[in-house]
Amino acid sequence: MAHSYSHLYGLQTIGLRFFTVYGPWGRPDMAMWLFTKAMLAGQAIQVFNHGDMRRDFTYVADIVAGLRGALTAPGLDPYEVFNLGNHRSENLMEMIRTIGDALGIEPRMEMLPMQAGDVPATYADTDRARRKLGFEPTTPIGVGIPRFIEWYREYHRL
Repeated sequence: MAHSYSHLYGLQTIGLRFFTVYGPWGRPDMAMWLFTKAMLAGQAIQVFNHGDMRRDFTYVADIVAGLRGALTAPGLDPYEVFNLGNHRSENLMEMIRTIGDALGIEPRMEMLPMQAGDVPATYADTDRARRKLGFEPTTPIGVGIPRFIEWYREYHRL
């Protein structure tokens, strides 16, 4: 639809695909929040596909940098689509360990089969965003997750 409007009415449209965004003020239905909340409550977390999952976890500040690039980059085509992600696929079990380390809690896990409609891995090819927007994610999960946990504890006064 955006492509059609761009072509028919001369409106520049830019589509941005976000990959597993986490950080302060994130979505409470995402794994980072759910796992953190459950671990702090002493509950087991649900780990699908028996932990054999990979996600392109992207810290919110890196997404904001990509948004800024999309707003200010010169010479973009009338219709563009960019992937904004961390440009690497991280192991879910590593993410869980990092949350546990940041909380000082050993995660309890309920290993489950793959959910219907899910995929085992996501990965953002950010080459176009790098070339055209100057997008360069800088926050690995080893840095971003502890930042999120610090914010979560402050926000919830824990």
